[in-house]
Amino acid sequence: MKIEKTYDYDAHGRQYARHRQTDPRIAAQVHNALGSAQSVLNIGAGAGSYEPDDRYVVAVEPSAVMRAQRMQQGKVPAVIGYADKLPFDDNSFDACMAMATIHHWPDIAAGLREMRRVAKDTVVVLTFDPSALNKMWNDYYFPAVVAAERKRYPEISFITECLGADNCEVIEVPIPLDCVDGFQEAFYGRPEAFLDENVRNAQSAWGFVDADTIKQHVQHLADDLGSGEWDRKYGHLRTQPFIEGSIRLVVYRKG
Repeated sequence: MKIEKTYDYDAHGRQYARHRQTDPRIAAQVHNALGSAQSVLNIGAGAGSYEPDDRYVVAVEPSAVMRAQRMQQGKVPAVIGYADKLPFDDNSFDACMAMATIHHWPDIAAGLREMRRVAKDTVVVLTFDPSALNKMWNDYYFPAVVAAERKRYPEISFITECLGADNCEVIEVPIPLDCVDGFQEAFYGRPEAFLDENVRNAQSAWGFVDADTIKQHVQHLADDLGSGEWDRKYGHLRTQPFIEGSIRLVVYRKG
């Protein structure tokens, strides 16, 4: 699977770290999946979300804007590089991780193979299942945005086949109501967040939809919030502690 068009984080990602932070409950599952690994390579590392702070971490990130935000967050500096051509020897790290990033890689299969090559034991991928994107109301209010997401996310079976299906575990990750990592489903019970352009700009799918369509989508939600229609349909989500959405952990162990 190859991505024809990628999101330009240098142009649009300057507020990313403000809205896309490490959620501690999701982080606990990521760090558990890393197991006993003491050296970790984080690929497509962005501003450093979900990097463990109790292990040796090397980060790879191609965007200058995102690398700068790492420094602002107190993370280790990142190597300039790309997932499909990692500048490391075979088995250089105990584990490799890729957090909500593989849908940005021009050649996903090559990147996954590279992760497996440089990891001695474990590969951990946090991603979204395109077949589960209809679980939340955003598919009703933002159909063009969800359609853009669906085209970009690789099927979970594609990921496991690239890594080695017999050695993979797929874990469904619950999303908490007060999730601080601002991907779309994080706001399942806080719909007003989507009225903030900065929140939307931290969700790359909006960058693949034209401005008029975005305006129509946001106005539809705003109208239903104003009339109370959203709450009549979905108001129970405002107090629901977790939802089972599309977020998945794919964990590969060489065995």
